[in-house]
Amino acid sequence: MGINFDELKNKATEALRDNSDKIEQGLDKAAGFAKSKTSGHDSQIDGGVEKAKGFLGKLAGNDKPGNGNPGEGQQPPQQ
Repeated sequence: MGINFDELKNKATEALRDNSDKIEQGLDKAAGFAKSKTSGHDSQIDGGVEKAKGFLGKLAGNDKPGNGNPGEGQQPPQQ
């Protein structure tokens, strides 16, 4: 009897989908804590949080602008 990795992956994906709001809240709290303990790295912390939220949005099928996916819903840079 071996480990069924596909079943394990599907269960993990389902848990992420079902709890994405709570996970995003946890990411925001973790970012706030990290910012309070470091200085000068706020943009890197924010970038990591946005990437994580973008991953959660894609996993949940929420690829709409403004849902935390980096780069979406933003204006292109002016030249």
